[in-house]
Amino acid sequence: MTRMARRFALAVSATFMLAACATIGPPQPPSLELPKPPMDLRASRKGERVNLAWTISTLICRGPGELSSCDAPAGKITTPISPPKAGAAAPKPQASYTDALPSKLESDDPSAFITYAVQVLNRDGRAAGFSNQVHVPLARTLSPPRDFRARVAKEGVVLSWMGEIAAVPPADMQYVYRVYRRADGSSERVMAGDAAAGVETGFTMIDANIEWQKTYYYRAEAVTVIHRSSSPLEIEGDDTAEIKVFADDVFPPTVPAALQAVYSGPGQKPFIDLVWAPVTDADLTGYNVYRREEGETNPVKLNADLIKAPAYRDENVAAHKKYFYSVAAVDVRGNESAKSEEANEVVP
Repeated sequence: MTRMARRFALAVSATFMLAACATIGPPQPPSLELPKPPMDLRASRKGERVNLAWTISTLICRGPGELSSCDAPAGKITTPISPPKAGAAAPKPQASYTDALPSKLESDDPSAFITYAVQVLNRDGRAAGFSNQVHVPLARTLSPPRDFRARVAKEGVVLSWMGEIAAVPPADMQYVYRVYRRADGSSERVMAGDAAAGVETGFTMIDANIEWQKTYYYRAEAVTVIHRSSSPLEIEGDDTAEIKVFADDVFPPTVPAALQAVYSGPGQKPFIDLVWAPVTDADLTGYNVYRREEGETNPVKLNADLIKAPAYRDENVAAHKKYFYSVAAVDVRGNESAKSEEANEVVP
C-alpha cells in the first residue's frame, strides 16, 4: 500500500470513530417526574361535610385564606387507575373526598370561609404545586329538624317538626327550614314549603299541591341563607330521614249550606224548587237530594244520578203534605258529605 493510500485509510477510520462516540455535555439533574396539579377542584357543603371532587389526586389541603403550603393536610387518598381497553381513549380518572368540617371552625360571620386545594404526589411524595383553590363558607348550620312527621288531612299533607331556637343572626344571614317532596318512583325533589327559624320550636305546614291516591316521600333540612349583593348563598344542613305518605282521599266534601224550599202550583202542576249555596271544593262532582215526609225519620234519596248544579225541582209532591229536604255533596272518589240542615215546605 502506498503512503497516500495509508493516509486515506487512517482519515476514514478516524471519521467513523468520531461519529460513533456521543457528544459529552454538562451533567443533567435526575427527573423528579412531578405530576401536574389538577385544575378542576369542586367543593360543596352539606352540614359539617365538605364534599370535594377533582381529577385524580391524593393529598387534600385545608386552611384559612390563600394556601401557600400544605403542612397539615385534611386527608390523603389513593385512587387506582385501570388501564384503558385496546383502542379506547384513556378516561380521566376521577377522585373525591369528604372532609368532616370541625365544629369549632363554624362561624356566625357570614363572610368567613376556609380554603381547600389538592396536590398530586409522585412515588416519592413530591408535588408540583397546588390545584385551583376553592373557598367554602363557614357559616353555622342548624341541626336537622327533630320529630319530623306527616299525616293526611282534607287540606293536603300536614307536616310538622321540632326545631332549635336560633340565635339572632347578622342582618345579612337567615336560618330557614325547608321541606322537600318527591313522588314515588321519581328522584326529582320539589320544595313543598319553608319556614323561618327563630324563637319558635314547633312548626306546622300543609302541602296542598298533591294528587290524591299517590305515594310521596318527604324530608326536611335546615338552610343557612347568606344575602349578598350578587345572589344569595345557601348552605344546606343535614337532612331528616325520609317519611312515606300515601295520599288517600277519604275526606268528604263540605256540607252544603243555605238550603231553601219554595212551593209553586197555582195554575200548573205543583212542584217544590230547592236551591242552596254551591260547594267550592275542587274535587266536587255533584249533589244528592234527600226528602222525608212529616212523621218519617229516614229520608229517601230523590235523584238517580248526581245533580251537577246547586238546584233541584221536586215534581212528585201531593196536596196537604209537608216535606223536609236535605242535600249532601259528593266528590270524584265517591266520598259523600253529611246532609245539610233541613228545609221544609207545605203543599196546600
